[in-house]
Amino acid sequence: MALTPDDVVTKQFQHVRFKDGFDPDEVDDFLDEIVIEWRKALEENAELKAKLAAYESGSTPAPAAAAEPAAAAPTPAPAAEAPAEAGPTGSATATAGIIELAQRLHDEHVAEGEAKRNQLISEAEAEVARIRTEAEAKQREETARLERERNTLEARITELRNFERDYRSQLRGYIEGQLRELDEKSASTDSTPVSAIGL
Repeated sequence: MALTPDDVVTKQFQHVRFKDGFDPDEVDDFLDEIVIEWRKALEENAELKAKLAAYESGSTPAPAAAAEPAAAAPTPAPAAEAPAEAGPTGSATATAGIIELAQRLHDEHVAEGEAKRNQLISEAEAEVARIRTEAEAKQREETARLERERNTLEARITELRNFERDYRSQLRGYIEGQLRELDEKSASTDSTPVSAIGL
């Protein structure tokens, strides 16, 4: 009995009692049938391929059924030769068409690649210009900020110097005033007689 794909799809195995699954012997037997039929199909396929290759190369005569009509009617032979002679021309035309198609595809791919390259270059140049513009703007902002900070610090330094000068001036005036008071007290003590002091 020949095994068909439908047999594999529709095959049902009997459940085994007291266990999950199918009867292993039944499954093995079915798989053996599949292997046998598969090997037959592969061998038949290989034989058919060999016969087809031999027939196409012309090393074996045509099948008997085809040979008898050829013997009965020898006149169609020249007509069969005409397509054979036209075959190389058709083959050359087909080859030229394939080469032309390949060349056209090649040209299209090259043009597409060049267009993509140009697009990438233009996008990269635009990105470079944008980054450069942003960097220059940031540099200007940073320079302006640093200039403002410098002006603020210079104003603060001038303010501190003025404060220092005023403080020194006030301190000098205070110290000089204290020294004058000491001198005056010392002079008044020297001019007072000892008897006035009560000694």
